[in-house]
Amino acid sequence: MNANRTKSVLGIILIAVVSSVITMFGYDQINKKKNRTLSGNVGEYAGSFEQDKNVILTNLTASQGYFDFTEAAEKAVHGVVHVKTKAVREQVIIDPFDFFFGFGQRVIPREVVGYGSGVIISKDGYIITNNHVIQDAREVSVTLNDDREFTAKVVGTDSQSDIALLKIDGDNFSYIPFGNSDALRVGEWVLAIGNPFNLTSTVTAGIVSAKNRTNIVGENMGLQSFIQVDAAVNPGNSGGALINVKGELVGINTAIYSETGNFTGYAFAIPISIAGKVAADLKEYGVVQRAVLGIQVPNIEYLKRYDPKRASELAKIQGVMVEDFSDRSPAKAAGIEKGDIIKAINNVPVKNFAELQNQLSRYRPGDKVKVTVDRNGTEKTFVVELINMQGSTEIIKRPDALKMLGAEFKKIPDEQKRRLGIRSGVEVSNVTKDGLFSKEGIRKGFIIMRINNLPVDSEDDVAEIVASVAARGADEDKVILIAGFYPPNGRTQYIAIDLSKK
Repeated sequence: MNANRTKSVLGIILIAVVSSVITMFGYDQINKKKNRTLSGNVGEYAGSFEQDKNVILTNLTASQGYFDFTEAAEKAVHGVVHVKTKAVREQVIIDPFDFFFGFGQRVIPREVVGYGSGVIISKDGYIITNNHVIQDAREVSVTLNDDREFTAKVVGTDSQSDIALLKIDGDNFSYIPFGNSDALRVGEWVLAIGNPFNLTSTVTAGIVSAKNRTNIVGENMGLQSFIQVDAAVNPGNSGGALINVKGELVGINTAIYSETGNFTGYAFAIPISIAGKVAADLKEYGVVQRAVLGIQVPNIEYLKRYDPKRASELAKIQGVMVEDFSDRSPAKAAGIEKGDIIKAINNVPVKNFAELQNQLSRYRPGDKVKVTVDRNGTEKTFVVELINMQGSTEIIKRPDALKMLGAEFKKIPDEQKRRLGIRSGVEVSNVTKDGLFSKEGIRKGFIIMRINNLPVDSEDDVAEIVASVAARGADEDKVILIAGFYPPNGRTQYIAIDLSKK
């Protein structure tokens, strides 16, 4: 009896154990199947979980499936070029022998090679790059993605926006079409294409981390309204393309935020809404047409140090406060008053000074814009006719450099250069009475070796450098420094000419 009961109990326990094992095995298989399905199509199952109605799950797929950047990259990579520059720098050499005999030190020219990126923006070979990529370059060449190499002409440069426009000869180049940088949204995928560390045709991906970033680079760059991205960008990417997933150009990669000089998390691009307008101006006029409202705004960075309470109050304002006006201000003439808070330009909202700059950078002197302001809680709209830096509504033309100098130049044959012991130079062949050369005492026969430390070998070289300096903004230095001599044995002279005094 006891033995039978023991067998019955053991049988029940065995059945229970077997049932549990079968149940657990079956549950495990079902769970594995669900997990395999879930991991294979996360988007389909993301909405299956119960969530707080205030929590929204991000769908990891687009309507056509997971994002695939290959098509955008294939479209755009042929429109990005490798830019190579050659410049000449003066290097100070201290020779102990010369020093002993009282000659001290010698200055010798040294060729420096630089690299960067550029973006072809038209089938006839116009290329956007950064000004700092080609600045002071004596020669600029570009290599296409198919390894063809071209000598590039510098059409124009603009230090304030850090944009330069190049041109190569041809009429059937692959190019990247402009996209709408205004339509970019924080969190949107973008690709950076360039030549970091001379690694050509490099594509990296990231998202838009922020828009209208300011105070990223030095104060010499007047216009700052950057797209911030977390795509890996390194030295050599400068001047390259930032594209959206459609393969459209939305920015020009310009700077990285780093304590080491290499990518450590964030990079910055000039929106194509700004870069494209600058390039168009350089092509059409030779100089950038900048339109201003003629207002002065509070210096937040200064106030943070000396009046933090007011800085904190101003930081809460959604818009731009008008603190004062410049001379001959069109904004004041239109009826805008001190204390008004600018809220929109042509119905486009502006929340800070960077966004105001961004909007104004799209217009030229003489354009009329609607300016919406908040005046003590009341919204008012004014029509303002924008002016240039000189206070007029006229389009500024690139100055005639040779007419400004009042001189003509001729090339020096290589044999004559050898006899004179120079590597570069042009001869002043004629001087008029009313030019800057005559006022500074420069006469016919003077040999110019360098202007602003850049070698010159032709009249075009002189015109290019002088015109570039003359076209600088009203608050920038417009001085050229000429290094030259009178042959055969005249000493080297350094003559500074202020082009703004013409």
